[in-house]
Amino acid sequence: MTEYSEERGFRLSNAAVAVCDFPAARRRGRIAVLLILLLCRAAPAAAQKPDETSEQKSDDQDSEPVLWRDPTDIRSRNLFYGPGGTEDRPPAADFQYEKEDLKGTNPKFDVRDADGIKWRVKLGEEAKPETVASRLLWAVGYFTNEDYFLPEIRVRGMEPVSKKRRKRVQGLVEPDGTMYNARLKRYAPGVKKVGIWRWRQNPFLGTRELNGLRVMMAVINNWDLTDDNNAIYAEKDRGDQKRGSDSSQVVYMVSDIGASFGTAGRVRDRRVAKGNLDSYRRSKFMCKINRDYVDLCVPARESWPLAVNPKEYIRRLRLRSLGRHLPRADAKWIGELLARLSPEQIHDAFRAGGYSPEQADGFSNVVAKRIAELNDL
Repeated sequence: MTEYSEERGFRLSNAAVAVCDFPAARRRGRIAVLLILLLCRAAPAAAQKPDETSEQKSDDQDSEPVLWRDPTDIRSRNLFYGPGGTEDRPPAADFQYEKEDLKGTNPKFDVRDADGIKWRVKLGEEAKPETVASRLLWAVGYFTNEDYFLPEIRVRGMEPVSKKRRKRVQGLVEPDGTMYNARLKRYAPGVKKVGIWRWRQNPFLGTRELNGLRVMMAVINNWDLTDDNNAIYAEKDRGDQKRGSDSSQVVYMVSDIGASFGTAGRVRDRRVAKGNLDSYRRSKFMCKINRDYVDLCVPARESWPLAVNPKEYIRRLRLRSLGRHLPRADAKWIGELLARLSPEQIHDAFRAGGYSPEQADGFSNVVAKRIAELNDL
């Protein structure tokens, strides 16, 4: 169904269009059949169409790209504060408004704290799971943004809520600038985004580190694996900055990880798709295991009602290959790294996302079960 090679990466063959399963379609009625026929006609073109996103060229072409760094101190990592630690956390809950980003489905605002540090505030259903996901990825050596979760902040100088965004922020932003359940991403000095990278075209194809990242996306049930959620950052080396050097490294990361800890694939009801314990607990992790490879169940096929947009449905259908045909050795490797985390560390990651102790226990138990499955390979 799907094909993979180190030279070509992932490719969806025409035969891999799973929605062309006519017996299943008949069970869903005439409307589903009509949708399937439409999708089947569109599938070959969609499968062969190149990605719309493209990797931007950075000014640091001579720098070696980095995806993963050996986390030698896993047991001592503080998963409550994450990669930014206590030193980079927001100094207070009062901020100054700069602008709003109307892109995407979640309300986002740029603000500055009293020290002049810039932050990107994200509200909505992705705020909590994204904070947690950043902790777990960082714990095993992957690069993430410095994310912090605050249940309430005050943003001064907010513009009046316009009709265009009134529905987006309903229940999340008060007229006086009070915002609830906010994820704050720190804009670190000396770090700039220089482009995006593709899952099927990058310097790490076939490596243990990239395969481990694919496994991590399944561990946290991140189903939104489109290329535009991947970022390349040029990061000045802090040690060389002290010596006055312009040395830098090019860091690859999955920068938008908010669609996590919910369903295994996109569904119509956003409330259960992200940060939902019941959905996460019911979802299946491993679909197939053979002698050399494992197929993970994340990302899964989208729910049928979303097929009303055939182009987007087909585009996302291709993402399923990212969880397929993973070397067992690479999956076990990332499981062994995760197994170094204590139950308290995993629990702290969910506490950092603003979940109640009971919810943190529930999410942590699912994560621990998946870690055990990986180590049993």
